[in-house]
Amino acid sequence: MKSSYDGIILGTGHNALVLQAYLARSGLETISLDRAATPGGGLSTIENPRAPGFLHNPHSFFHRGITAMPWFRDLELERHGVRYVEPELNVAMLLEDGRTLEWWTDLDRTVERFAELSKRDAAKMREWAERFAPIVEKILVPESQSPPLAPDERQRWLESTAEGRTLLEVSALSPLEFVAREFENDSIRAGLLFFNGLREVDLRVEGFGHTIPALLASSRKAQMCVGGSAELAHGLCRAIEEHGGEVRCGVEIARILRDGNRASGVELSTGKRLEARAFVASGLNPQQTFLQLLDVDDPLRERTQAFRYNRIAPLFGLHLALEEPPRYEAAEARPELDDAFMVIVGLDRFAQFEEIVRAHESGTIPGTVAWGACPTRFDASQAPTGKHTAFLWEKLPYALRGDVENWQTESSRHAETVLEKWREYAPNLTDDAIVDRFALSPLETERDLPNMRGADLLVGSFENGQVGYDRPFRGAGLYRTSIEGLYLCGGSTHPGGNITGLCGYNAASVISAQLELPTWWAPTASPLS
Repeated sequence: MKSSYDGIILGTGHNALVLQAYLARSGLETISLDRAATPGGGLSTIENPRAPGFLHNPHSFFHRGITAMPWFRDLELERHGVRYVEPELNVAMLLEDGRTLEWWTDLDRTVERFAELSKRDAAKMREWAERFAPIVEKILVPESQSPPLAPDERQRWLESTAEGRTLLEVSALSPLEFVAREFENDSIRAGLLFFNGLREVDLRVEGFGHTIPALLASSRKAQMCVGGSAELAHGLCRAIEEHGGEVRCGVEIARILRDGNRASGVELSTGKRLEARAFVASGLNPQQTFLQLLDVDDPLRERTQAFRYNRIAPLFGLHLALEEPPRYEAAEARPELDDAFMVIVGLDRFAQFEEIVRAHESGTIPGTVAWGACPTRFDASQAPTGKHTAFLWEKLPYALRGDVENWQTESSRHAETVLEKWREYAPNLTDDAIVDRFALSPLETERDLPNMRGADLLVGSFENGQVGYDRPFRGAGLYRTSIEGLYLCGGSTHPGGNITGLCGYNAASVISAQLELPTWWAPTASPLS
């Protein structure tokens, strides 16, 4: 490790790696640093220590539309060995009575399946998908792939077009309000809220009613990375190293160095200092960046302390190594369910969402509603020949009964509950079929990924004005901070968490412009252009 670089990136989550890959290819001498043993953050694939050859993806698996992202193309990740598959039966929600609710990559097939539960709601689904398609392509996609507009400027722009006015009208609602207003069938309401809402935003928050029709209209469906989610991180590292960048893990950062009001480098826990000639970029959360690594003044300290995290975000995961894949009873009537990618179980009623919210607020465990997959149905490389892996995830409280440490004793007990629910739908998951199993609770998530404070996989809620131009907070919402040369690039910035790479992609455009670097790629045009 040298002592001086053009740029130093804190963290090696996928957004930080995307940013570094762009700037390394721009000719800057860069290094990224992370305390973790391997790069990628949530892009983690681990080998089962008790069952060699079985690979598990504990934090991130379903990647929506990654191959359509501009950085996937610009960084030539296919050339660097990254491949994705997108199963046609993208999501199947299995109901207790044996019926199913299915989302296909083809809209016609999806509407046909919805019509089996409600012809009226199926027609409504098509209506909103077609109505929102131009809104997604003309507004929402360009907005997510460029630095955010100031709120007043965005409001004027949206009010100037028919599509913009429709977006404003629908956005004023919460997802709960939108679904209750537009759909009637109880199971369809529940399915839409889960697939298009609960996994990402608080369904009660006004301003996000558009998320439901936007996802119905989007051509970007759930995908999986061949070889495991970590292969995306490995491909990004190869793109960085091809252009001279360094990725260093197992390194503890003690503090960000300052020269007056300019970020000038970092000091490691060993005492070694690294100079940043041009910039420091943090992929960490705001508290890590401004409170743990810097001594900032009161206004910035107060804004940082006020940054909120999602209550309904932590994951509990049950991971299985199997002799055979889960075989769902519903597939006897619908054989295509054997090829379903994401499977949802335990969800039948619209009212279950209120039960889930109340449980999170009280720190108790609600009735099991879970989603998961059998990766080896689509990628045999993730298990020994003829064997399989599968998992179910569930949204559960971080502070169980008021204390996250309670997961130490509760995790194994709750894993039994999840497995029993799973067996109601896939009775072949007997003890004889299970080679090994383990559970990961919100406690392990925060320990493994401290960036996800409170085990919040989105690295910050969309409440409290923490959206767009003001994410993470006013004064740091354009990837720049009030400290010269210090930038943000993690999931706490626009457009938010999840595996999209767009926080890093947008930060690359901002830093490149600030440093007056030649732009070798074609950035997504601003929505106003």
